[in-house]
Amino acid sequence: MVTPRKRDISLRGKIIYSVYLRNHTPEGTFAALEGDLDRIRALGTDIIWLLPIHPIGQLNKKGGLGCPYSISDYRGINPEYGTEDDLKHLVGEIHARGMRCIIDVVYNHTSHDSVLFREHPEYFYRNEDGSFGNRYGDWTDVLDLDYSNRELWNYQIETLVKWAHIVDGFRCDVAACVPVEFWERAVEAVAKVNPNAIWLAESVYLEHIQFARESGYPVATDTDLYRAFDMEYPYDMQDYFNRYTEGKGKLSDYINMLNYQDHVLPSDYIKVRYIENHDTPRASHLFPDTRQMLNWLAFTYFQKGTTMLYGGQEWQNEEYCTLFDKAVFSRGPEKDISPMMAKLSKIKKTLLPVDADFSATADDHSGIVTAYLTNKNTRFAGVFNMERKTGEVSLDVPDGEYVNEISGE
Repeated sequence: MVTPRKRDISLRGKIIYSVYLRNHTPEGTFAALEGDLDRIRALGTDIIWLLPIHPIGQLNKKGGLGCPYSISDYRGINPEYGTEDDLKHLVGEIHARGMRCIIDVVYNHTSHDSVLFREHPEYFYRNEDGSFGNRYGDWTDVLDLDYSNRELWNYQIETLVKWAHIVDGFRCDVAACVPVEFWERAVEAVAKVNPNAIWLAESVYLEHIQFARESGYPVATDTDLYRAFDMEYPYDMQDYFNRYTEGKGKLSDYINMLNYQDHVLPSDYIKVRYIENHDTPRASHLFPDTRQMLNWLAFTYFQKGTTMLYGGQEWQNEEYCTLFDKAVFSRGPEKDISPMMAKLSKIKKTLLPVDADFSATADDHSGIVTAYLTNKNTRFAGVFNMERKTGEVSLDVPDGEYVNEISGE
């Protein structure tokens, strides 16, 4: 019998910094990243997440260099990045700076020319006509795995245990499309070599869950995934954020979903909070006005959950950073918001309680969000001007003098 997951809610007070090695430095290597660790740490980073580090498949690849999520060998290292010894050295340097390192796990599918497909085609999903393919979308560079084969479970768990001797945990790609029972067994096995391993699930959009169920494919909800994982993506309400930024929905609809989330998920739930990741438009593309973008950024630190940043966000990069080709992000000092990120990190870590209840309201006329973190001892209020308009703000706090923790006023 698998023991239910016990989550460490102190993870709500942490900062994750996401690194795509190919595009993070001109060299695109483990060794080159080492030279940037002090700067990343100074942002307040606690956990560095490396996008997939494994060899990339060449058959049916996308773009000039292929997608890192089309993996050809789960147990190998992408030679573009270096060697396994280089990875170990990098992780040692990350640890020396008081940070932890997690790597991407892509267990729903492999490349068409993967070691696993060559050696064990019986581990792969077949269409009704007997051909190999995928279930969930137009992912032409990958083939789906079939977890009804329990030998596949053994192979995948052995692989996770191998990496758990080196790194501190895993960000699991489209985790909802892999059986939760598998993840429970994996967590149990990894705990024997790394009991403090971090498990972050990429949950899926609500429309993805609907499509899968209508198609007869298994898919897990957020509540299901919390049986195995510490943290999850906020994709259960991402559609509301997207509709707002596209001008198709109201700000209050998105904020109300955040309130709903706090009511229906397990009491010790942990969500990652961000305004951009490697699959979304850049924050500065969504909010080209810097002051508006900074209000949204501050809100991600204030919310109940783990703040997640994507490499380049601190320089307000606007262009989507392709996964399929070399495209090093720009580092223009004129757009550097690192000092603000460091300040927000300090506020989050020293003032905001991880055991608080979250609530918020949004005024659709003024574009102002008022949010609260409340526990039995304290109430913290945040006011965020999301649209750079003006208006009155009503706060549910006693009359008195208060300090603006960002400006010091």
